[in-house]
Amino acid sequence: MSTTLLDIADDRHADGRAPDLARRRRGGGASKAGSGRRAGRPQSAGGPAGVAQGTSHTPVLADELLELLDPQPGQTAIDCTFGDGGHARLLADRLGPRGTLVAIDRDPLAEERFAALAAETACSLRFIRAGYAEALEQLSDEGVRADMAYFDLGMSSMQVDTRTRGFSYSYDAPLDMRMDPTQALSARDVVSEWDERRLAQLLRDFGEERHAGAIARAIVRRRAQTPIATTLELVDTINSAIPAPARFGGGHPAKRSFQALRIAVNDELGQLDRALPLAWGVLREGGVLAGISFHSLEDRRVKRFLGARARGCICPPDLPVCACGREPEAALLSRRSITPSADEVARNPRASSARLRAARKLTDEQGAPA
Repeated sequence: MSTTLLDIADDRHADGRAPDLARRRRGGGASKAGSGRRAGRPQSAGGPAGVAQGTSHTPVLADELLELLDPQPGQTAIDCTFGDGGHARLLADRLGPRGTLVAIDRDPLAEERFAALAAETACSLRFIRAGYAEALEQLSDEGVRADMAYFDLGMSSMQVDTRTRGFSYSYDAPLDMRMDPTQALSARDVVSEWDERRLAQLLRDFGEERHAGAIARAIVRRRAQTPIATTLELVDTINSAIPAPARFGGGHPAKRSFQALRIAVNDELGQLDRALPLAWGVLREGGVLAGISFHSLEDRRVKRFLGARARGCICPPDLPVCACGREPEAALLSRRSITPSADEVARNPRASSARLRAARKLTDEQGAPA
């Protein structure tokens, strides 16, 4: 694994703390969050609640995430998807000078944003430039223990708004979509080289695209005549394959195909499947794991992972007494996924599909199914 580490610690680590550089969570009571209502925290100066001053980025479900994580001074937090640093900035303020924030991202632009955060916050900071599965494995190997870890999944606004990266179907740009620009595979490679059957399966599995077969055929037919090298060339190809009535309902006709390509190029679901148990493993007893998802493929994985750890007895229902002896190792912090308020969606339409789930770790014992 190739990672770049940036530690902003100065003399704040000179007090002889353990390797994880954090204090154990005070208390242990679970904070209850039974709905998607806001936490009612004071607004940040210069903007609405959840929008940190000095940044144009609007973190999604910021108040709700802070309520579930409940960061305290001196604790350790792991931001598995740093992006533009919106959530991290809010957490860093609460962790204080003796707290630690570990930020993970594979995008070099995120590392630039992290350097800006490091210049204006008091807590100890560390950046790992890598996929979150690889970074969490590294932290586990180092023996790091955290009080909270969270994922803000999918692509960041920073990536969408950087037109040359090719993430958006709204701008003409090179067909790229790599979150790590140094990796070999790009969206153009997939569109140019994968056969029709593989493309159709990709669009079905990762985009839940009902016209997957027709779109795959159109891609193969067009690339035989001329390369598909830009985002708008791909959009035009997709439009040609979708029946006219379907193009005018349910959002942009290229939305699902672009999602599928981005997921495949960056192995997003594979990363998530590996990262969830690793993040759970580095949590202390009483720690909280949270995930913000933007489509059903992500949300389903987070839901099943947390649900499996919150499940107790797995004996057949007809047994009179429990024979398995299994106890829950997690407590879910909300009965259902938490969604943005109407006010938040009005301010930030990109938040509309967000779903937040979280659970508190009850024991360090391992053994629940992945």
